[in-house]
Amino acid sequence: MAMSFFDQFQSPVFMGMPLMILAFTFPWILFPTSSPRWLSNRLLALQNWFIGRFTQQLLLPLNQGGHKWAVLFASLMMFLISLNMLGLLPYTFTPTTQLSLNMGLAVPLWLATVIIGLRNQPTIALGHLLPEGTPTPLIPVLIIIETISLFIRPLALGVRLTANLTAGHLLIQLIATAAFVLMPLMPTVALLTAVLLFLLTLLEIAVAMIQAYVFVLLLSLYLQENV
Repeated sequence: MAMSFFDQFQSPVFMGMPLMILAFTFPWILFPTSSPRWLSNRLLALQNWFIGRFTQQLLLPLNQGGHKWAVLFASLMMFLISLNMLGLLPYTFTPTTQLSLNMGLAVPLWLATVIIGLRNQPTIALGHLLPEGTPTPLIPVLIIIETISLFIRPLALGVRLTANLTAGHLLIQLIATAAFVLMPLMPTVALLTAVLLFLLTLLEIAVAMIQAYVFVLLLSLYLQENV
């Protein structure tokens, strides 16, 4: 039976039990834990430097109230990067290609930013639905449009992450299949295809990191409007 290209996005199952929880848990084992020593190893120092620089850049436009989200944003960033990167390895599964997972991350975090804005500064939060200086006849239309755009935000977060990773994985599999098929027929073309596959893999590594950063960055921008 011919395998579908979309079979790689199915959740792995072993003896009738889904292995999704293992796909979430195992990436955390790869990260070194903090050490009580004064001098840490190079890997731990690099990890701490990366988290520190990322958190500093992410929280720069936020006021003091938004700095409480620093641990959550840093953890979410490392979590998404680890899942996206490990999904590029052979015989692995990428949980972030599932729209249900991405929406499960996007909707509660987006809703938390909205609730914080309505609780702390309800006037300013509701004022985002109507730009200043709007003509009176356009007020109802603009309120409806801004409300729709507000509720589309979590959908855009989840779909963006899912679509980018799914498209990259499919393209890699298509080019890899073409390279194997062309190897006995046209070795020169197959070699050029393999080079293209290598370059595309490098691009997909960059995409995996960038999409995780964009996901967290957009959440910080939503939080910035409500704190």
